[in-house]
Amino acid sequence: MKPAPFEYHAPTTLEQALDLMSQHAGEAKILAGGQSLVPAMNFRIVQPSLLIDLNQVAELSYIREYADVMRIGAMTRERHLEFDASIAKRIPLLHEAAPNIAHPQIRNRGTIGGSIVNADPAAELPVLMLALSARLKAKNISGERWINAQDFFVGMFTTALEPDEILVEIELPFMPPHTGWSFMEVAPRAGDYALMGVAALVTLDSAGKCNDAKLVYLNAGDGPVDAKQAAQLLHGETITEKMIDEAAEFASQKEINPFGNIHTSIEFQRHLANVLTKNVLKQAMKRAEENLQ
Repeated sequence: MKPAPFEYHAPTTLEQALDLMSQHAGEAKILAGGQSLVPAMNFRIVQPSLLIDLNQVAELSYIREYADVMRIGAMTRERHLEFDASIAKRIPLLHEAAPNIAHPQIRNRGTIGGSIVNADPAAELPVLMLALSARLKAKNISGERWINAQDFFVGMFTTALEPDEILVEIELPFMPPHTGWSFMEVAPRAGDYALMGVAALVTLDSAGKCNDAKLVYLNAGDGPVDAKQAAQLLHGETITEKMIDEAAEFASQKEINPFGNIHTSIEFQRHLANVLTKNVLKQAMKRAEENLQ
């Protein structure tokens, strides 16, 4: 298949790109890494009349460490999340999960902003943005605004971005002290879309009780699914194996809404969610306890 005819622009500055988006709002598509957009265009699922290629906009590619946050340019390649020392030190959950994103060849070209904006329910980065309480900076020709991750993902392949806006930056707070983390997923083969996956964070107080917890799932609904009620079961408690089992059962049966597909049934996805939740919580707890010492 070949894409439908389209006009192509390759701006060299963000200002030029924003001007093009302003002129062609609702008609243009942004080309970042192209790992999702190009196949969709080839199958004519998406038929933009104009393509704005951001690959020459160098100002959108960076990883910067500030006092208590990391800021990442939207055109930063996914592979850099694997190897950046600041990410590994300050946000180890993101560092650990990055190798699960597709294949190395795709991570070499795919961008963090492109994956986030694509908002695929089976993608890892939207889940990580929600788990890590990210803020996302959107810009248009007239200004900019910050959007919390919990408000950014509004449905399958749908975000809160306006037609003339471009995602330009991702801000991630450092993970708190005494926090353990874990990310696990199950896929038919390495690099395939996961049948189910979950990111977990557990923060302990000085007495070893749970001060905060997060459980966020991929391929479990029409976007990243934040299992707030299951996580709440752990708050203020000294977490036991029984409590982990209860949280896993609640999340897998009550809070996620998997669709199933040709590779798996809904029932098996719920089973995977249950098993993965137990495993990630145990690993996150172990790491949190090690950080207390």
